Amino acid sequence: MCAGCKPDSHHSQKTSAEPAYDDSFIESSIGDASYLNPVLASDSASSSINGLVFNGLIKYGPQIQLTGDLAEKWEVSKDGLTLQFYLKKNVLWHDGQPFTAADVQYTFERLIDPEVKTPYSSNYEKVKKFEVLDPATIRITYSEPFVPALESWGMGILPKHIFQGARGKEFNQHPANKKPIGTGPYIFKEWKTDEKIILEANPRYFEGKPHIARYVFRIIPDDAVEFMELRNKSIDTMVLTPDQYQAYPEFFEGYKKYRFPRAAYTYIGFNLTHPLFKEKRIREALAYAINKKELVAGVLLGMGISATGPFLPLSWAFDPEVKDFEFNLNRAKKILKEEGWTDSNQDGILDKEGKKFEFTLMTNQGNKMRSLTAEIIQDQLKKVGIKINIRIIEWSTFIKNFIDRRDFEAIILGWTLSPDPDIYTIWHSSQIKEGQYNFVSYDNPRVDMLLEAGRKTFNQKEREKIYKEVHRLIHEDIPYIFLYYPEFLPVVQERFVGPAVVPLSSFGFGWNFDRWFVPKNLVRYPVMAQE
Repeated sequence: MCAGCKPDSHHSQKTSAEPAYDDSFIESSIGDASYLNPVLASDSASSSINGLVFNGLIKYGPQIQLTGDLAEKWEVSKDGLTLQFYLKKNVLWHDGQPFTAADVQYTFERLIDPEVKTPYSSNYEKVKKFEVLDPATIRITYSEPFVPALESWGMGILPKHIFQGARGKEFNQHPANKKPIGTGPYIFKEWKTDEKIILEANPRYFEGKPHIARYVFRIIPDDAVEFMELRNKSIDTMVLTPDQYQAYPEFFEGYKKYRFPRAAYTYIGFNLTHPLFKEKRIREALAYAINKKELVAGVLLGMGISATGPFLPLSWAFDPEVKDFEFNLNRAKKILKEEGWTDSNQDGILDKEGKKFEFTLMTNQGNKMRSLTAEIIQDQLKKVGIKINIRIIEWSTFIKNFIDRRDFEAIILGWTLSPDPDIYTIWHSSQIKEGQYNFVSYDNPRVDMLLEAGRKTFNQKEREKIYKEVHRLIHEDIPYIFLYYPEFLPVVQERFVGPAVVPLSSFGFGWNFDRWFVPKNLVRYPVMAQE
């Protein structure tokens, strides 16, 4: 447990020491998953399921150190160009077939397949040679030093025999993307679209059968309804909004509350190909017109801080010298006037060449903090003569039909960050294809060069210098208006033993879920009773 991250429990129960194997864990999400395939998935809902169904070669341990997962051990050459993985033996796929190096090779081939819609291909482009030395040994040689190389092999590995050599479009549309077979602690059981996904404990899991027999992922597309479900004790966990966190203590009887820094930020992203937002000066005016202090106070209730860029304040890549755009309505108005935007017909909305300064700000359904943020910003920009129309869209539809297709003007979304500051997939100009993460179409040759350099040098001081410049340049270019770094406020039903917070974790307290258990005398949803 990290310092300052102790759970706040309002209720305690006497527990037996003996763990049960028949209870269920009920989680919820405001949006459904999209792909139950780690190569294709780019959203948090899909990642939640994939993380329990699939394993990578390596994973992050409790102190943010890389440790083996499907790999028993590995070796890195002195020049950093070669990785050799020794795979664990006797690992089985959920259908009973053995896991081998051929599965890793197949996964790699799909990651570099130009017709596969994956946002992760850039992590594998520097692989010069992929060799299967024997069924349990892999050698990977890179064409040049690549710092995130080891971390990249945390990618979930796919079963070659299930996909039967599928590639390109056939792979993108394969039935296994909806009915996955993995090696992980949980086996896919059922997916009812927009209702729930059910997983069951893998009795042959190589790390030992999980104690929690069933994992239920319910789709509840509104966090107010989700909170009601929590109060009724019909779900076991949720991430609270600040106002929910500060609610009356009796609401949380039987739950442990947590509060700790989150490896994430919330932002407004602009479609930089849209005529309104091509000019940096316009984006600059909007940055001056937004009062982030009001957002931190009104949306976060002080549980977070305003953001200046794509790195967290506690990261070594963060540049504290970057000064944020101070709230200044007069300066915003002056810039807009200089760019030709005036209120010629005195209706309170700026216009230029017969067109009003009006755009749609989109975000996902069910996220109260984002919708409230949109409403506050709508009111703030109205004061400088800009009209915002807010559009709230169901999560999976938002991602597939608008983000992936670049069919938006401006959006409010958030990023959860990896422990390593490599942000190539979000900001490099090569990552603008459908399904990739640079959906705002940001393009700065200097930033491209720095992001490439940051992947090549293992020298920490050099990388720090590189990423601090990246921080400054992206801040100055304003492809996003970085709004705030929110705190993470999860609760979990107190009958579960095992939740542990990882410092600056990007995966909250659920990183060790396969080791959680419920004492026998506290079982709430016995699986046998449900069947």
